[in-house]
Amino acid sequence: MLKRILITAALAGILPATAMAADVSTGGTPGKLVNVTLVDEGHQDADLSRNMGLGMAMGGDASKAVMSIKTDVFAVPAGLVTFKATNASNHMVHEMLLAPISSMSKPLPYNDADNRVDEEAAGDIGEVAELEPGKSGSLTVELKPGLYILLCNIPGHYAAGMWKVIAVQ
Repeated sequence: MLKRILITAALAGILPATAMAADVSTGGTPGKLVNVTLVDEGHQDADLSRNMGLGMAMGGDASKAVMSIKTDVFAVPAGLVTFKATNASNHMVHEMLLAPISSMSKPLPYNDADNRVDEEAAGDIGEVAELEPGKSGSLTVELKPGLYILLCNIPGHYAAGMWKVIAVQ
């Protein structure tokens, strides 16, 4: 009953929709679903060169981000979590990588030559590999309490602002 009231309140605009996590069944095991939307502002890859330095703790002006990752929740309970990633772009390939972070003020290990996060050094937990425009994929993982970052690691995308932190409680 309480869950129905919260969902109704969120849909009516009384509560933010980002405060909810939906129960799902993944292979018969209950867990939490996080809907992830991979977004770009319609810019071509060539536009990214002027919008770099927008990765977490890189020091850039986040208001200039031309790409982003949006989620329907900011936090989920520890345990089995499914991330359903949808590429909302009309023309660009995106991916979703998941990694733990210790602090939002500490930058991820970044390889300037490749214009990408060093996935191994960042502690890559898993990913939804390259998604063509309009396509979706999912990643199910067991998560312990802490902070995690979702990011697109296609060259230039993370530094153009395509990342989101989610808390696991």
